[in-house]
Amino acid sequence: MTELPIDRQGDLLPPPARIFVAGHRGLVGSAVRRRLAASGYEVLVRTRAELDLRDAGATAAHLREQRPDAVVLAAAKVGGILANSTYPVQFLEDNLRIQLSVVAGAHQAGVRRLLLLGSSCIYPRLSPQPITEDALLTGPLEPTNEAYAIAKIAGIVQVQSYRRQYGASFVSAMPTNLYGPGDNFDPDGSHVLPALVRRFHQAARDGLPEVRLWGTGRPRREFLHVDDLAAACELLLRRYDDDTPVNVGCGTDLTISELAGIVAEVTGFTGAIGYDTSKPDGTPRKLLDISRLAGLGWKPQIGLREGIAGTYAWWLENEAAARGAGR
Repeated sequence: MTELPIDRQGDLLPPPARIFVAGHRGLVGSAVRRRLAASGYEVLVRTRAELDLRDAGATAAHLREQRPDAVVLAAAKVGGILANSTYPVQFLEDNLRIQLSVVAGAHQAGVRRLLLLGSSCIYPRLSPQPITEDALLTGPLEPTNEAYAIAKIAGIVQVQSYRRQYGASFVSAMPTNLYGPGDNFDPDGSHVLPALVRRFHQAARDGLPEVRLWGTGRPRREFLHVDDLAAACELLLRRYDDDTPVNVGCGTDLTISELAGIVAEVTGFTGAIGYDTSKPDGTPRKLLDISRLAGLGWKPQIGLREGIAGTYAWWLENEAAARGAGR
């Protein structure tokens, strides 16, 4: 692997630079917003009601008006296997529109730095493990989230194209499976970890004898706390300037069955765990090679059980607040 392109003269984006965080209310965007604000940056945000990022004209006009020093593109339409399989058109088109609007608008506004956040699902379904960044476009994608993956691949190519044609200091990062405060616990649209937390919590509350999960339980997954991702995002904005997307993960994985055991323990569920093998597993294994990011001095700080316990506590608190507000 070639030496990382680290700026030898100093920080590429020191505080108190002004950074527009697109998607600041989501799991990733809210964590990035917290991290950047704590580090002394001026964080700029707009709600969806104030600015529809799918609207290229409105997005470009907003960025020209605000003139941020950098943009973090964390806005995206995301979901689990069920949502991706049910709404592939929206997962493709909404994400393409957001990326086209924000990246092009940032360039038109003269934004110095941009970080586009993608997903590890960009890599081929049967990539050699752990997955290095050069595995991109070397094989077929996982069919259950192909539309989303193609949109994210297009975002990477868009960033690379602006670098090559215009010399833009735009970069991209590909996080692994994320979780943490602010996650989506909707049973129809959530990813695997928050979906498990909700199901095991409800099963423990209702005294159910068994929780039955999709698939075989054998696929292996990597999970990173969103606050660790936010720390990586700040580091990349300050230190990284190259057209190769950077993997962001924790470097270790576990089976869905092992994950279910941890979630059951955290939520207090003591019944049996069964599997519906008629349902799809998704990608057999997805572990990222994070040596490129580690070379910048980054490593995750939050252990999985600790992170799940904190996320569960956050969800319980927010569910109670939502119930109270609804009375």
